[in-house]
Amino acid sequence: MDASVVKVMGMTWYRGQFSQLQNRAFRSYQPRICLKCPSVQAERSKRSPVRAGISRALKFKTGTKICPLRSCASVSSPFSASRAMTSIGCELLNSGMPMNVSFYGSVGGPWATSYASNSISRSYSQTAKAGTRNRIISTEGGSSGKNTTDAAEVPDSSKKISGAKEVRKGKSKSKNKQPKVPPESNLTVAEVVESVDTPKTVQKKVKRSPARKKKSTVESSSLPKSNVDFTGKSNLKVSPTPTSCLVSKAKPLGGKAWPQLYPPISKSVVVVESVTKAKVIQGYLGEMYEVLPSYGHVRDLAARSGSVRPDDDFSMVWEVPSPAWSHLKSIKVALSGAQNLILASDPDREGEAIAWHLIEMLQQQDALREDVSIARVVFNEITESSIKSSLQAPRDIDADLVHAYLARRALDYLIGFNVSPLLWRKLPGCQSAGRVQSAALALICDREKEIDDFKSTEYWTINAYFQNNNLNSTNNATVTSHLTHFDSKKLNQLSISSDVEAKSIEEKINISKFEVIGSKTSKTRRNPPMPYITSTIQQDAANKLNFAASYTMKVAQKLYEGVELSDGKATGLITYMRTDGLHLSDEAAKSIQNFVVEKYGPNFATKSTRKYFKKVKNAQEAHEAIRPTDIRRVPSSLAGVLDADSLKLYTLIWCRTMACQMEPAIIEQLQCDIGNADQSIVFRSTCSRVEFLGYQAAYADAETIRVRHSDDDGGHRNDVFEILSKLKYGQPLYLTSVELDEHHTEPPPRYSEGSLVKKLEELGIGRPSTYATTIKVLKDRKYVTMKSRALIPEFRGRMVSAFLSHYFSEVTDYSFTADMEAELDNVSGGITEWKGLLKDYWTRFSKYCESASGVHIHQVEKMLEKTFGDFLFSSLRDGNRTCPSCLAGTLVFKVSRFGAGYFIGCDQHPKCKYIAQTLYGEDNDDDIQDQQKRSVEEPKLLGLHPASQDKILLKCGPYGHYVQLGEDRKGHPPKRASLSHIKDVASVTLDIAIDLLQYPVTLGNHPDDSQPVILKLAKGGFSIRHRRTIAPVPKNLKPSEITLEKGLELLNGKDVKRCGRPKQKKSAEPAEAM
Repeated sequence: MDASVVKVMGMTWYRGQFSQLQNRAFRSYQPRICLKCPSVQAERSKRSPVRAGISRALKFKTGTKICPLRSCASVSSPFSASRAMTSIGCELLNSGMPMNVSFYGSVGGPWATSYASNSISRSYSQTAKAGTRNRIISTEGGSSGKNTTDAAEVPDSSKKISGAKEVRKGKSKSKNKQPKVPPESNLTVAEVVESVDTPKTVQKKVKRSPARKKKSTVESSSLPKSNVDFTGKSNLKVSPTPTSCLVSKAKPLGGKAWPQLYPPISKSVVVVESVTKAKVIQGYLGEMYEVLPSYGHVRDLAARSGSVRPDDDFSMVWEVPSPAWSHLKSIKVALSGAQNLILASDPDREGEAIAWHLIEMLQQQDALREDVSIARVVFNEITESSIKSSLQAPRDIDADLVHAYLARRALDYLIGFNVSPLLWRKLPGCQSAGRVQSAALALICDREKEIDDFKSTEYWTINAYFQNNNLNSTNNATVTSHLTHFDSKKLNQLSISSDVEAKSIEEKINISKFEVIGSKTSKTRRNPPMPYITSTIQQDAANKLNFAASYTMKVAQKLYEGVELSDGKATGLITYMRTDGLHLSDEAAKSIQNFVVEKYGPNFATKSTRKYFKKVKNAQEAHEAIRPTDIRRVPSSLAGVLDADSLKLYTLIWCRTMACQMEPAIIEQLQCDIGNADQSIVFRSTCSRVEFLGYQAAYADAETIRVRHSDDDGGHRNDVFEILSKLKYGQPLYLTSVELDEHHTEPPPRYSEGSLVKKLEELGIGRPSTYATTIKVLKDRKYVTMKSRALIPEFRGRMVSAFLSHYFSEVTDYSFTADMEAELDNVSGGITEWKGLLKDYWTRFSKYCESASGVHIHQVEKMLEKTFGDFLFSSLRDGNRTCPSCLAGTLVFKVSRFGAGYFIGCDQHPKCKYIAQTLYGEDNDDDIQDQQKRSVEEPKLLGLHPASQDKILLKCGPYGHYVQLGEDRKGHPPKRASLSHIKDVASVTLDIAIDLLQYPVTLGNHPDDSQPVILKLAKGGFSIRHRRTIAPVPKNLKPSEITLEKGLELLNGKDVKRCGRPKQKKSAEPAEAM
């Protein structure tokens, strides 16, 4: 029997002795390599039907018959092969290795055994990715006696692969027909590029209706099969599916030959995201290129439950919005006369996904002919040179970035569409929860809790003012200093805790004589700031320009896409604004240095290019830092081109970019100590001045008049510095005055948008490109409000955060969210398999959902009451929670059974219906003062009714103030009258209450049907009612003046309304049978 050996990523199998590898550790990774044994036994024992029409050919240097590889996309085992049987007809055993085994393999044969090496527990980011990284490294004949070759010892297999043309499968060919491999094939090293599609779904053909003008189309789809070429001496070409240009970074197709895109030799269609980009790029490329916009994504996950199906291998249901069909039609029409389709979307994960969606939809519409080549190009800036350079470096669609997009979309969808329905049922008015959104909300709410728990402490500071000459001199300069030592002890912030202690120290200071006891001068170098990335430009724009994060990204998008300059040419002004990378291209850095030398002189420019580095979680998305596309385009030259906000942001970017390639600023600091004779009392005076501006020259430039640097106020200190520098050791100073200042410690400040972005970046939560959207969602959901540039959580947001922290601890856990973000970035880097990650997370998350769905709403009420009890009952007098109405119940926090909101009411409901406070009602969107929302008003006794001697109470309920006759009793609802028509409730007296409680009053019977005509008091005021007819009483008409005749007149007026359910008409007689 042939004993050839195949070694795959450390796993060794003998040819003819394969077993179907079904290790539990690989079941979540879904690799796509299918090995079909070429031995005689395996050829006889072939029993698995071909379930996918994707054929692959692998040629072995062996005398046995060559058989093609086949992709069993629908096989349930993650790492599948054609089933091999032993000579006695028994299927080989499957190994069942635990999850902590890093490499697996099985040695086949009648006595098959399993082995594992390097048994180390690994995370997803450390485990070898079976789906996209495993490849066949080498094949050797067993009779040769050679050992198997390790992956590191094998030369790059891409050198053995020539660039063959991709041949599209004809429609007339059979779906399962396999290509024939010539027997004279003599390939010794072969590389298998795995397909990156989602199994089970890619083979489903979407039947297109001739009527394409539908509002939306929903289809279940996933990544397309990669087009794979295996070329040896026989020049075999296998092209199983339409060209998808999709390839993993781990497997570059080094031998692929791309058509010439620039200079153009044939017509090309270029697709970008926006109309602005399309217009600018069209002006650069000319008539041989047709640049069309896709207007963002042409399809997205259907916004309904079930669009991501964990039970069906995380298949997804995509929905095409109505406008996207017209955009796709425009691209399809343009392709009819073109030879090349160039996908030029943004150079990030979303841009890669847009390109993939376009290919998927165009393939479904049969818009890609066999002779159309598909290329992906990326550029970091929209300039003519950058666009043309990118056309000379085409590539395939990056499968790992598309996987990262799918993983994030699926994960966010699963969290949102499983947690949000629970919030709707358990917490009315709370609309949604998301992965990054919940962690950001938890940060804001945790900071608010710190502020609530903070206890302020009083402390005092003492400042003294000295003069260096006689007090009577007119040419004296005053030296300001602060107390640092008293009674030979160093003071800290809280050392002086009371005014008594401060005045005692003041008395001792006033009777002391002081002199200079020490002086110290030092120099420090202040390095220039790093160039902008997405997060830092959001922070700076928020701090210096007061821009919201979302607005900053909107303005930056306009600057990136390009504007028309004064000379009539359109160009992009800045590089791509969604980036984590701090580096600048060598050409850009050199240009900045040259411009610095021209503008400020050679002393201000760095001797060599300054390079910045940052440990970015995902190097694949680390593009160049944000900078102007042309540093010589100064802000003043754009004054008439850009609007005010765009010019401010451009100035900020221009200053930062100039500064990052300039010399550090040199700061000279002077410290002078002033003390008494025994030095038991010491004051200190400090000052600094700029000795060399360095990078600060860029911020002091006239170009930056709109954006001033925070350090620009140092110039006025030069006079003070000169005074301190002239003081000599032992020189007496005269005390002129002592100043005592009272302070109180302050709680940590609330997050602003800039500080929240900085905190999220420090913790590794989310991606910088999503921070603006995350904050906007929190504000739109009214979970937080912006006041004085601070993010303040609403009580609704605090309830959502508490609910998630209690029942979905992983969703709001900072470290877990950051680790999940790192794993998602590993998907982009080609390290982690995306479906394995989703399966692992969904297994745990679904248990949280099951547990939370069984929680009763009363349990949620108790949890919230325990968490926010101090806040909810802070307005109660003396903290007494006894119901003031029935005096038997206790005030508790409750959720409205009608979903209207939340309130504090008596726990004896429905026996006692007292409501002390309404937190949110139907009109919760109105701006209500915080004091009004939190106030709890007790019933006011107006007096006794003269007839029944019952109490008449003035009360406040969820719909406003009202008067009530008698106490609340079970089975006997008291009579009430609304006071909504009275503006000044405090003016209501006992007589007014008695007069209002007499209503409703019957004015008489209607002459037509003898039914009563009633004058009643409702929430909107007085009205006349007759059966279903209601007529409002004019405000200028007193209720006591209304008679039956006046009531009938109002009922016949124009403002009459009808209420209740109208009478149903009698059904017509059934028609006679024909």
